[in-house]
Amino acid sequence: MTANASTVRNSAHPSLDDRDVVFIDGVRTPFGKAGDKGIYHGTRADDLAVKAVRGLLERNPEVPAEKIDEISIAATTQTGDQGLTLGRTVGLLSGIPQSVPGFAIDRMCAGAMTAVTATAGGIAFGAYDVVVAGGVEHMGNHPMGAGADPNPRFLSERIVDPQALNMGNTAENLHDRFPAITKERADRYAVASQAKLAKAYENQQIQADLIPVAAKRPGEGWAVNTVDEPPRPGTTMESLAELRTPFRAHGRVTAGNAAGLNDGATAALLASGAAVRELGLEPKMRMVSFAFSGVEPDVMGYGPVPSTEKALAKAGLDINDIGLFEINEAFAVQVLSFLDYYGIDQDDERVNRYGGAIAVGHPLASSGVRLMSQLARQFSEDHSVRYGITTMCIGLGMGGTVIWENPNHSDFGSKA
Repeated sequence: MTANASTVRNSAHPSLDDRDVVFIDGVRTPFGKAGDKGIYHGTRADDLAVKAVRGLLERNPEVPAEKIDEISIAATTQTGDQGLTLGRTVGLLSGIPQSVPGFAIDRMCAGAMTAVTATAGGIAFGAYDVVVAGGVEHMGNHPMGAGADPNPRFLSERIVDPQALNMGNTAENLHDRFPAITKERADRYAVASQAKLAKAYENQQIQADLIPVAAKRPGEGWAVNTVDEPPRPGTTMESLAELRTPFRAHGRVTAGNAAGLNDGATAALLASGAAVRELGLEPKMRMVSFAFSGVEPDVMGYGPVPSTEKALAKAGLDINDIGLFEINEAFAVQVLSFLDYYGIDQDDERVNRYGGAIAVGHPLASSGVRLMSQLARQFSEDHSVRYGITTMCIGLGMGGTVIWENPNHSDFGSKA
């Protein structure tokens, strides 16, 4: 297919143009706690990515591996078992034909999101028809910031505030900027996130997209991991009130109202409208627009606000058109600053229906696809919603947002 085929349509899925970008499927490994007590201690990061990619292709046998045009895998720390051009190495290790190329990508927490948007651009242009995009982060093997050597000019020339290099400090800065976002509100949001995830597990809304991972911890036997390790069901306001504030004396950010340090991998299958018809695929979402924006690095959590404004403008939509929100919960204050900007109540049922990273974990570069998979499942459950967004803050002061359309909605594909 070529770029000038963008308006071509077909009788199967007639609402799709040939160059439309659609989300076919997304999976992930169960997320683990980083460190020597975590379920993936002793497991290689690239092996986690391989499990996710293999599981994705096994779930979608109608897509021959040789039809894949590109593999993009993100990681924040690209050394050791997260180095060596992950998209290519993971493809080879997954048994995908050698003719299929791959590359690695990095945009910190939005790595997998950027893997999706970068390959989506290739689909829209006509360079690709089928791609695999995802991310992996083994924070046990690669602690955040390990091996990094920030240029001294950042501080000597005051290019960034020193606090911008510590994510917890930036979250405290957001509390300073928005004093209405109190610790009580942040803790209440965190309690709700844990409760919503527990309810989603109870309703079998999470397990369907998890790929079991057999792992052997040093000195122990093998275990098959089928559920996430980080959740703390039963979390209460009282238990959160007892936690220390490690980033500032008498601060507001704690381990309870922030995402933890985690290990995990994700993978998504994207296709063009033409490939949907050729291979008989069923799209779960259509990409409407995406945008990335920069903000002051010392309040990086505010990034989703300008990126969402930008994505909405590109789509010709208003925030009131959005029926579902999947917001990465790096910190409760970051989500609350976004919701307050748009006048959305923190208990609004459109927001993170299955809970979020505070409960399930945030293996940095992998999380973007988790948001997409959860939004896709919610689209399948709620046909009344036409548009949803996935959005996240990004280290060093950025935000990323992708707007998606629900193919189950009665007006799907309508240009009106």
